Amino acid sequence: MGRYLTSTDFIIFEVRDAVARITLNRPERRNALSRELLMELHAALTEADALTDVNVILLDGAGKDFCAGYDLAASYAGRAAEGNPAPGRNEPSYRSLIGTVDDDCWNLEYSQRFTLAMFDLHKPVIAKVHGNCLAGGTDIALGCDIVIAAEDARIGFPATRANGNPPNHWWYYHVGPQWAKRMLFTGDVILGKDAAKIGLVLDWAPTDRLEEEAYALARRIALVDAELLSTYKRVVNFAMEMQGAKTLQRFSAELDARAHFTNGPRRTQFKADMATGTLKQALTNRDGPFGDSVIRANWFKD
Repeated sequence: MGRYLTSTDFIIFEVRDAVARITLNRPERRNALSRELLMELHAALTEADALTDVNVILLDGAGKDFCAGYDLAASYAGRAAEGNPAPGRNEPSYRSLIGTVDDDCWNLEYSQRFTLAMFDLHKPVIAKVHGNCLAGGTDIALGCDIVIAAEDARIGFPATRANGNPPNHWWYYHVGPQWAKRMLFTGDVILGKDAAKIGLVLDWAPTDRLEEEAYALARRIALVDAELLSTYKRVVNFAMEMQGAKTLQRFSAELDARAHFTNGPRRTQFKADMATGTLKQALTNRDGPFGDSVIRANWFKD
């Protein structure tokens, strides 16, 4: 049990040095995002934002990965099931996951209540990214105020190859139109050290020093009063909102819902693989033609 939270099945929560550390704690599933994990993450973020002894929030993942994405096995099982699967514990839904585009859009917008939380908090949130930060993992990390990545972290949205559009779109605001398109057109991943060069993350650290450097930054920021930090965060976020950041998130969810109902060959194959095989087989067929998927731009060599 965490220091404050009463429900910590998938979250570790602790406070030290005016820093609230919130850890995704589902390492056996590479911290894949289930509805329950997202609900607990939202509760932890909300509580950290309210605590008077917290100035900064540090978000990380237990085990080998920050977050490998959404829990596709559970999601596609829900889509194949009859009836209306519940969104989470003790939380009935009357919207089917296998119904209409509007049903899909409703469910995606519901999930955004949790995945967009970092942007709306008053306190700064630092994402400490290691291992894989893929698909839904980027929805979480890129929504934070600052991202510090391990040198060899793998960041990307491979699901764009067959599954759909990122329901949260922060890519344009971090890297501009060309790199956003380069990442999404292919679903390729970028290593942490190269992600810093294009502005996708603030900085990178050697993997064995990531904890030290991310925590040092969190402690340094935490020296400033929370009320002042809130002012600085909110004025920058207001500027992003004036550029359409909030509107784009809703539009991105609607486009993801539309993408789920497309019937191109790669999308059709992935759905068939999930219906008749395993997630591993579906991912192998989806990602195999792309090789190791790592972007190696020429100017990264300089």
